[in-house]
Amino acid sequence: MLKKIKIKLQYLLPKQGLTQLAGWLADQKAAGLTQLMIKLFAKFYKVDMAEAKESEFSAYSTFNEFFTRPLKQNIRPIVAATNQLALPADGVISQLGLIIDDQILQAKGHSYSLEVLLAGNYILTEQFQNGLFVTTYLSPRDYHRVHMPCDGLLTEMIYVPGDLFSVNQLTATNVPNLFARNERLICIFETSFGKMAQILIGAAIVGSIDTSWCGCVNNQRDRVIKRWTYPEKDKTGAVYLKKGEEMGKFKLGSTVINLFESNHIKLNSALEQGSVTRVGELLAESIYPNTEEPDPSTKFN
Repeated sequence: MLKKIKIKLQYLLPKQGLTQLAGWLADQKAAGLTQLMIKLFAKFYKVDMAEAKESEFSAYSTFNEFFTRPLKQNIRPIVAATNQLALPADGVISQLGLIIDDQILQAKGHSYSLEVLLAGNYILTEQFQNGLFVTTYLSPRDYHRVHMPCDGLLTEMIYVPGDLFSVNQLTATNVPNLFARNERLICIFETSFGKMAQILIGAAIVGSIDTSWCGCVNNQRDRVIKRWTYPEKDKTGAVYLKKGEEMGKFKLGSTVINLFESNHIKLNSALEQGSVTRVGELLAESIYPNTEEPDPSTKFN
């Protein structure tokens, strides 16, 4: 009964207004009140501050500063072999596996459309059909910065406005097409392992989605799809990120979905639904481990 009430509220509550209010409050410098809110949050969610670069609550003047706190240097070693891809976020594997034609598994008994997830971009849809996907859920207690699984050259970024349902196991199993209907930021990279999408999913109370190259991308939320394209490496405006490098962060929330082309990588067999993830640990390996693939940054030269 309680689950049904929680799901019903997801449809009835003014999620847009609540999210804007939460984002505003999280950016306020309210001295003692801010410190109290941070301490209560950290206690309730059992946040491990020993891993944070600044372990004292007093180092954070706003809740957002605390929530997007960086970790201590080198506390997340990155898998080093050139044929290995690294996990992009701290969290839990929600689902992973094969994209069957146009369908991605959301939860047991629930799938959603790859084409809808990619905002109707049929070219990208064709490229990722029958490839692999990994969905990583970041809980409130987790480190909320997202990193690169491998070296990559950003070719395009698409902001897709949408709903702001909460993202968790309850909504994944009860809200149809959750990830394809929520607000999201689609980042497409050329890599030595083929084309890769790294998609940051918005959710209720998520103040903003930021990237390392352009900052906040959803501060307006004006319900318009926006698309940016990026030039070759070494050209003005190019974005080339190394494996393990930070690519974005959530101010409250949410979920990361990675898409990979067919016949390029094999996922780490130790990963399964419910696996705890840590940035830098093994995500996948090339299916051609003895083949030296070209640097993706030179692909367009």
